[in-house]
Amino acid sequence: MVRRKAFLHWYTSEEMDELEFSEAESNLNDLVTVYQQYRNASIDDNDFGEDPTRRAIH
Repeated sequence: MVRRKAFLHWYTSEEMDELEFSEAESNLNDLVTVYQQYRNASIDDNDFGEDPTRRAIH
């Protein structure tokens, strides 16, 4: 929807800049990357024979 600029005129008429959409998309992509790294780290921990049901108490 953002790439095709559907409904963009509603937001720009309310003084929102198109760059804010680009920045938000970039932030979301960064967040997805971080979550994928944690997911991959979790999978790697299980490969070493650790019990996935055991949790560390801090």
